[in-house]
Amino acid sequence: MKKYLRELPAIHLIQKDLRFITLRRKKRITLQKLTEWAQYEINSIREAIIDGKWQDGILSKEDFENYIFKKLEQKSDTFHQNNLRRVINATGTILHTNLGRARLSEEAIKQVVLTARNYSNLEYEIAKGIRGSRHKIIESILTAITGAEAAMVVNNNAAAVYLILRTLAKEQEVIVSRGELVEIGGSFRISSIMEESGAKLKEVGTTNKTHLFDYEQAINEETSILMKVHTSNFKTIGFTQSVETEKLVKLAKQHDQLLVYEDLGSGALYHFEIGNEPVVSEVLKKGVDIVSFSGDKLLGGPQAGIIVGKRELIEKLKNHQMARVLRVDKMTLAALEATIKGYIQGESEQIPTIRDILLPLSEIRKRINIFIDGISQNKDNWKMVINEGTSQLGGGTMPGVEIPTLVVAVSHDQLSSQQIFDRLRLGSPAIVTRLKNDQVLIDLRTVTEEEIPFLINAILHI
Repeated sequence: MKKYLRELPAIHLIQKDLRFITLRRKKRITLQKLTEWAQYEINSIREAIIDGKWQDGILSKEDFENYIFKKLEQKSDTFHQNNLRRVINATGTILHTNLGRARLSEEAIKQVVLTARNYSNLEYEIAKGIRGSRHKIIESILTAITGAEAAMVVNNNAAAVYLILRTLAKEQEVIVSRGELVEIGGSFRISSIMEESGAKLKEVGTTNKTHLFDYEQAINEETSILMKVHTSNFKTIGFTQSVETEKLVKLAKQHDQLLVYEDLGSGALYHFEIGNEPVVSEVLKKGVDIVSFSGDKLLGGPQAGIIVGKRELIEKLKNHQMARVLRVDKMTLAALEATIKGYIQGESEQIPTIRDILLPLSEIRKRINIFIDGISQNKDNWKMVINEGTSQLGGGTMPGVEIPTLVVAVSHDQLSSQQIFDRLRLGSPAIVTRLKNDQVLIDLRTVTEEEIPFLINAILHI
């Protein structure tokens, strides 16, 4: 062991090596950073030798040096890459949470670029020449499309839930059906958010059935809110029952100061041809006091938590100290404004999320033909089989709803499905596909025509 440790090169000798000097100049890496990497590799080798875990075959001084410079080369290759990188989504899952959920429309992108490049009236009233409020940027169009008295935006829907409960129900009881205590992505639970907000959770009913009398019996002088949570990320079937929004509103009116709050999650602004998502404006018409939903799900905009409802309540939220903590930046407001205007102007199908949901099979087949033609004209050892399949909405939206689609099962004479799947994912840009029943499946519902050449090139260069 000591013999091998003596063969480890000293850091000052590594620094003098021509390969070290060349790497610094070629990759534009500072002396300090490259030295840190080299020291780390030497220390890692030393620990592995002492622990008896060092690999055989690399034992001489020259071997160690070659190994260290190989590692330095690898680190330097990835050093200048952005951590947040472009990915082509070939899974067919439209709101893929791991891949950033909704893609923005071209109008939204233009507005974000314009806002990022220039100064803006984020908190300045141009007409009056005085300080303004960023809440006003988006409020008028949100109220126009939902019919709410007032509106505001925070950084995601979990933040919206937190702010509402913190402001309107701190140290008071909030009644929720047990069947609606959902857990959203990343192990965040409605019950946990409620606990952090300072509100007191009062569960009623059972997992599968909750009746109006469960709410009636639970109401007391400490009750502040009757909360209804749309179970947008799971579906309970069988012997089930929940209380309709209208009945909760009627019950709340029988008690002074009792509010009805509905967390819609997905945030549909109109009825889709699939599923049965509640529409924000229709929920408000039922008499609900306050509603929250996401910006980057069915709405098809940026990540945001949108809150709409009675003006008196929204003003309380705006004036709460946490509103500043949870506020959104100018780029989010720019993207959200442009997205909602797309709905108002009757151009919702220009929003990628809406477009992909409504994409006909004829368009998917057209994309498949372009893709397959691009492969077959160059190499004949690839096999492409078109099968019927289903796309998913994803993002915790419309559970159980599947959209008919066409998928391409890709295989190669000399490569396993796992190898194809991995190499596509590790390419540049990364291409994420589906691996199912030992088949690589490509669903072009979520691959635009502009992205198809990247997909073809990636396949041909595996």
